[in-house]
Parts: sequence; C-alpha cells; structure tokens
Amino acid sequence: MGGVAVFDVGKTNVKLSAALPDGTILESLSAPNIVRDGPPYRHPDILGQETWLVDGLRELGRRHPLDTIVLCAHGSGGVLIGEDGPALPMIDYEQPVPPAVDKTYHRIVGSYRERGSPVMAGGAHLARQMLWQEMCWPDEFAQATAFLATPQYWAWRLSGVRASEVTCLAAESHLWSPANARPTALVAERGWQRLIAPRRGAWEALGQLQPELAARTGLPASTQVLCGIHDSSANFHRYQAAGLTDFTAVSTGTWVVALTDRSTADIDEERLGRTCNADIFGRPVPGMLTMAGREFAAVAGAAAGPASTEGLARIVESRTFALPSFGADDGLFAGTARGGRIEGPLAGDPGIRFTLAMLYAALLTAECVDGLPKAATVVLDGNFVKEPLYGATVAGLLAGRHVAVNRDAYGTASGAALLASHATRTTPAPLAIETPDATVLPDLKEYRALWRAAVRTTERSS
Repeated sequence: MGGVAVFDVGKTNVKLSAALPDGTILESLSAPNIVRDGPPYRHPDILGQETWLVDGLRELGRRHPLDTIVLCAHGSGGVLIGEDGPALPMIDYEQPVPPAVDKTYHRIVGSYRERGSPVMAGGAHLARQMLWQEMCWPDEFAQATAFLATPQYWAWRLSGVRASEVTCLAAESHLWSPANARPTALVAERGWQRLIAPRRGAWEALGQLQPELAARTGLPASTQVLCGIHDSSANFHRYQAAGLTDFTAVSTGTWVVALTDRSTADIDEERLGRTCNADIFGRPVPGMLTMAGREFAAVAGAAAGPASTEGLARIVESRTFALPSFGADDGLFAGTARGGRIEGPLAGDPGIRFTLAMLYAALLTAECVDGLPKAATVVLDGNFVKEPLYGATVAGLLAGRHVAVNRDAYGTASGAALLASHATRTTPAPLAIETPDATVLPDLKEYRALWRAAVRTTERSS
C-alpha cells in the first residue's frame, strides 16, 4: 500500500497530513478554518478550503507516494447539495438559529434515546440545520439531492459518489439514533429520507479521485477516496485498532470529548454533556463532551504557560476556584451559561492564571470521565496534553484510576489513516502511551469536592 492523505476539518483549523497506512504521520499542513459572516448566514469558506486542499494534495504528493485519501471532521458540519455543488452554504454551528426554527425544533426533535445527545446551542445538530434550511429556503431545500456530513461532502467532491456514514450520523446529528441503530423518527416525519445518502463503512472506497482533480493534484488516477469518519470517532478507532479494550479515550482541544467502549451507560437518561455516539461498526459508544478549550481560554486570558506545581499548590491551599461556565451554553452544569467567574484569595493574581485555567480544564475533564461507566484505562490526548502538568492533574483528580497520556499530536489523523489498512490489518496498530506522575502534586481530592460544592451552589442559584 502507498501513503494516505488525511484531510481533517476542525472548527478552528483545517489540516492535511501525509501518513502511512499504520497511522504514522509523515508531514502535516495546516490553515485557519475561515468563516464568512454571510449572506445568508455565517458559514465556513468551503470554496476556499477546496482550493487549499487541491494545492495541499499537490504539494504533499510531490514528497510522498499517496494513493488513498481519507476525510474526517467535527460532527456539527454538513452541506445541502444539488447535482453539481452546494445548494446552500454550510452553516457555522455557532451561528444562532432563528427563534421560530429553534421553537419548532425543540417541539419535534424527540426523546434523548432517539437523538443520542442533549439539544445544544446554535446550529450544533445537522437536523436543526436542515430544519432551518427547509423552513427559510424551501425552494433550494426541495431541489436538493442530499445532505452530507462534512467528511462525506469532501468524499463526494473528490470522488463524485454520495454516501453517509454511521460515526458522522451518530455524532449528535439527531438524524441517527445510535442506541437503536437506525435513523431517528424525525427523518421519516420530515420526509428527509431522500436526502440521506446510502450508508457506507468509514473504511470503504467510494471510488477513484475524479480525473480533473487527479490532473490538478498530480496524484495517480487510481487514487482511492474513502468514505470518511467523524474526528473524535477516528481518534477512538486508533485505540480500538491498537487492541485496547475496557477504556475511555479523552480527546482535548476546542472540545473535550470522552468516549468509552463500556456499553453499560443508561442511554435513556438525559443529562448535560452526555452523548451516545457510534464506532465504525455502528455499535453504541457512550460519551461526554464539553467546550473545555473555550473555557480554558477564558480563564487563562493572555497568561502564558507552562503551569507550575508551585502555582497549583498555592491555588489548592488558598481555595481559589474557576467556576463555570464562561461560554454561551451551560456545558456540563445547568443554568451556568455566561456565568463563569473566578473566586478566592488569588482571583486577581495574574501569576497563577494559566495554572488555574489548566486545573479548571482538568476538573472539566474529570467530570466528563466520571459521567461514563468506569473503564480500566483512561487515555488523554490532544492539545491539552502538550501542557506537562495536565495529565498528572487529571490523574490526581481521578485518584485510583489508571490514567495514561498519549503525546502523539495527530490522533485524529492517525485514526483516520488507519482506515486505509482496516480491511487487511492482521496485527494491532502501534500505540505509545505513558503514565503521568501525580505524586508531585498536592492532594486534589478535597479541592475537587469543594469545587463541586461551589458549582452546585451556582446551579441552584441560576
């Protein structure tokens, strides 16, 4: 097998990586995910992304023998398409939807078991994006041929083949019920079946790179385009491919997303942050998520790292707390949206602000992990683990649990690249994880209990 090109669309950046089929990343390019204000609403610049993608494939193809392309993306992006291109621009999921659309959506969306996640703010759910487009642009919606999640949109642009895929449908889209392994009732009730393309496996080749694109990129005409995968599910797949079982994987960045292969969660009980996703085989994957990256940034402000053990000890001893939520939604705690604040003797001390932000992010991470069935191993990866104390702090907050850190910065791309060898792999994929040393930290048990008590007070007063 030749090399794999992985196009990864995140909320903040888009990345294009050259990888080996065993998930090893050889080179990566990155650019901002530019969002336009409108009209008709705020939307990612997917036309600009396409130019960047073609240029990037040409550049990487000069240095690496690429013969497969895999697409992955966050779960809140999708495109309504016509015969030849987008029927309407992709909706930026942080764009508020009109009140009439929001009211209708809450009325029709169905039970928690049916949708697999809470109803989140803005345009976070593909079903709500579709409802908005149907209500406000009925002609364009009626003439559309499909609504494709972001990975399958790019797979279509590259191969010309429409498809849907279970990890993308199960990523809080409200179009798929992971617990029931079927489309949600909403799809039939709205008559949207015609817009849901045939399902294919994430690892399946939809077809070859279209001839015009092969010519523009310089890649072989035989280059295969795979169906693609949800980004956190790709990261989760990396651990499954390595043979790990009885585990919770925690991806960190703009979002902290915790997913577990333990299937004992009560997927009928709704609570903030709780989700039910799916792995590449369509099996339910209990999850928890919160926008901890934004929360971290709000607390850290302009303060620079790294975090320090001395600062952490001062914060814990003084009982200084960062309390949720600084963002526009409640996160894990009801009624806390835009109510975030810092309390305690060191609240005004800029010298501890970065360390406090790190501790706050670790507390949110621990809440996500504890919201899931207990697994033998908790693996942390992503942007937060670049901070040396983060892994140790999470381990200190989860005393008695086996916490490990994967310092590979390309988890999503690695997991996506492994799809290229999925059908032929006979041995576990390589994986390097390490156990952080929490013995250098102060005892965090009492601090966490006090923080939780302060959070509960905030919830009650909201």
